Amino acid sequence: MNIKWYATTKDNPWHERFVTGEEAQSSVAFDGQYYQEMEGFGGCFNELGQVALLKLREEKRKKLFELLFLPEADGLRFNFCRMPIGASDYATKWYSYNETPDDFEMKHFSIDNDRQYLLPYIKEAYQYNPEMKLFASPWSPPTWMKFPQAYNYGTLTWEEKYLKAYALYFAKFVKAYEAEGIHIHQIHVQNEPMSSQKFPSCIWTGEQFAEFIGKYLGPLFERENIDTEIWLGTLNGPETDSRFLYTRYNDYANLVLHDKDAYKYIKGISYQWAGKYAVAVTRESWPEKRLMQSENECGDGKNTWEYARYIFEMARTYLANGVGSYIYWNMVLLPEGESTWGWKQNSLITVYPESGDYTLNYEYYVMKHYSRFVRPGARRLGLKGHWVGTSVAFENPDGRIVVVTANPFKREMAVEFSFKDKRMNLVLEADSFNTIVMD
Repeated sequence: MNIKWYATTKDNPWHERFVTGEEAQSSVAFDGQYYQEMEGFGGCFNELGQVALLKLREEKRKKLFELLFLPEADGLRFNFCRMPIGASDYATKWYSYNETPDDFEMKHFSIDNDRQYLLPYIKEAYQYNPEMKLFASPWSPPTWMKFPQAYNYGTLTWEEKYLKAYALYFAKFVKAYEAEGIHIHQIHVQNEPMSSQKFPSCIWTGEQFAEFIGKYLGPLFERENIDTEIWLGTLNGPETDSRFLYTRYNDYANLVLHDKDAYKYIKGISYQWAGKYAVAVTRESWPEKRLMQSENECGDGKNTWEYARYIFEMARTYLANGVGSYIYWNMVLLPEGESTWGWKQNSLITVYPESGDYTLNYEYYVMKHYSRFVRPGARRLGLKGHWVGTSVAFENPDGRIVVVTANPFKREMAVEFSFKDKRMNLVLEADSFNTIVMD
């Protein structure tokens, strides 16, 4: 049996280990069950990420793209990424693709704003991984389509001419990016539909999702032979909104998927933030629909080891509950990661313009522990044993088994790992993340 084992501690990221123990203090084993198929891991292309990357010299920037996207590199090997449709909270300014009032035929639709930052960012990433998949979601419709007419407030105007025009807006977006050589694999109808934020946002109810997808967006994509998938998402949680009586599941996924017109067009459901509490019940109720974690929780810009621990646990929770893809938020930012609207957030990589250099943050290594060896097409393995709560495991298409596990304790732990005919006792360092690959 050939084993590769990589560990990360606060003071020693991503180092090789092979320390065995005579007596195990805990155990984790394959229970014979197979679960979801993995589609991949990735991050979100945002304008401020490209602003940061452009502060580097070409050779440094190329190195970062290799670490993020190159399938052959000893990096993250991202293959499934996100982009905004119009301005996100990490855009440089407010914008949509059509701010011409009452342009219901979308004659003035244009992605020209994306040519400064987003398109170059995405196109450069595709040079390193041409097989990468891309999904997209809006933070806000064009302001003239909303009530009240503001980027960071309100709802879509619920009249047929606006609903038809908004479906056309999505179709125009997919076709405009196709003309740039970029295929949009999925549309997720609204970012965080339960939250009215100070940055671009729009409130949607479950009833509105069902009507828009079932009667407008789905039929239009069908008529236009657009093969881009439609997803219900990206669903967050009502704790961030005053409508506290809404539930995470019954008023959104459960309601929408019970609408027969919407159901037939929806390929999957994406969750982020407090939406994590609805993942398990959604998987139990709708096992035929795929699931995604669409936005890693963002932190406070300090990029601490303590927050990296939390993100490791969140990734394990989502994966153990059935998601087939896990998407980080900002891949690259300037120090403190402050948004255009004053929110400081974490990133995988911090770029320092003064020195022309960069730092790989702790969360870079968290993602590497999951994404480096778990390949598209891998199947999650069911687990048993007392070490299950800190572990998740996969079998790749080539038969290799990948176990991702943490030791959350302040002491070393000898753990028995048993997978099919493979069995070993390994000593995990205190407070560590680990990836074990078995051939």
